[in-house]
Amino acid sequence: MSVVLEITDLCAEVVGKQVLKGVNLVVGAGETHIIMGPNGSGKSTLAHALMGRPGVKITAGSIMVDGHDVTHAPTFERARAGLYLAMQQPIEVPGVSLAATLQAAGVPEAQVRGRLEQEATRIGLRPDLLDRALNVDLSGGEAKRTEIVQMAGLQPKVAILDEIDSGLDVDALDAVAKRVREATVEWKLGILAITHFRRLLDGLEPTKIHVLADGRVQATGGIELAEQLEASGYAQYR
Repeated sequence: MSVVLEITDLCAEVVGKQVLKGVNLVVGAGETHIIMGPNGSGKSTLAHALMGRPGVKITAGSIMVDGHDVTHAPTFERARAGLYLAMQQPIEVPGVSLAATLQAAGVPEAQVRGRLEQEATRIGLRPDLLDRALNVDLSGGEAKRTEIVQMAGLQPKVAILDEIDSGLDVDALDAVAKRVREATVEWKLGILAITHFRRLLDGLEPTKIHVLADGRVQATGGIELAEQLEASGYAQYR
């Protein structure tokens, strides 16, 4: 197995409060790992720490992306190493087009439009929305689809999906999950997906499921772990 993301003893704090208390996780090329856990357990903080969001301070541990140590690297260097984050609440970026983000990442200008239109068709996003500034005046569902179009256009090594299912109707969720699943085969994309809901798991067909609670991975398993959580909740991990 080729490792594309290796998190070792990762600790991080937000506004002086320790949130991550030693996270260990290894994602191989083409694998899909799911992070589940109660509210306030550190799931989004983990995503932000991995991508280098300002305000999240890594206090110990390491992050390796495809063999590159990005623990204290700025966000743009993490992206260049192959890391991509689809945010829980995609932000609007006035004046910056989706095409410009791909060109800035090194996709040849002659290929950008065709690649975006192809991906929009695959994900069920109206092609005319590709001409808007990034996520500006899009519905929640359209913004989430746009995040996946951008992901597929960039073809990163690792994609962190922070509640990508939030705000999607059933048809949109199926389309998003299908495209993500296909990416794990097409270019061996490694996935780290955060979710509260079993429905995303059915579409992504995860390699492993992890329970994050109190800032640590408390349990790892297969689909049976999700079924257990659905039946009994997180009480035993709190």
